Amino acid sequence: MGLSVLGIFHTVIGVVAIGAALVSLVRFGKIDLGSVSGKIYFWFTTVTSLTALGLSRNGGFNIGHVFSLFIVVLITIAYYLNRKKGYAKKARYFENFLLSFSLFLSMIPTVNETLTRIPVGKPLAKAPTDPIIAQTLLVFLLLFVSGSVYQFIKQKRLNQID
Repeated sequence: MGLSVLGIFHTVIGVVAIGAALVSLVRFGKIDLGSVSGKIYFWFTTVTSLTALGLSRNGGFNIGHVFSLFIVVLITIAYYLNRKKGYAKKARYFENFLLSFSLFLSMIPTVNETLTRIPVGKPLAKAPTDPIIAQTLLVFLLLFVSGSVYQFIKQKRLNQID
């Protein structure tokens, strides 16, 4: 698959981060930074995003690096909202959205890299422009939008109870 040691480390940490996000989404309906899975998502996503800056299949700074930096900004703002704003109702909407959006953005390079490398020797996609990548990302976009709506509704109900 042509992965460097940094690439293997980045991939393993990234898979753990995505797994932690999925666990948190299933258990809490959001990526909950107060839970173990939410903390794992935050820290492992930070490490994954920063290690991505040392990776480049084509050499040089590219769009994947921009995604990585943007993801770090998103999760840092969400972390700040979680820690500094306490349980302010409006902050929770933004925190939930930013964390979900960071996961969606993480899936863009993940889908591209996975489908252009797996299965080894005969990958499902030949290039980032392959239709299977666009179709897969469309599914993730729909999941992100519907999940964000669900989180918004759930948060609104929680706010009405308080």
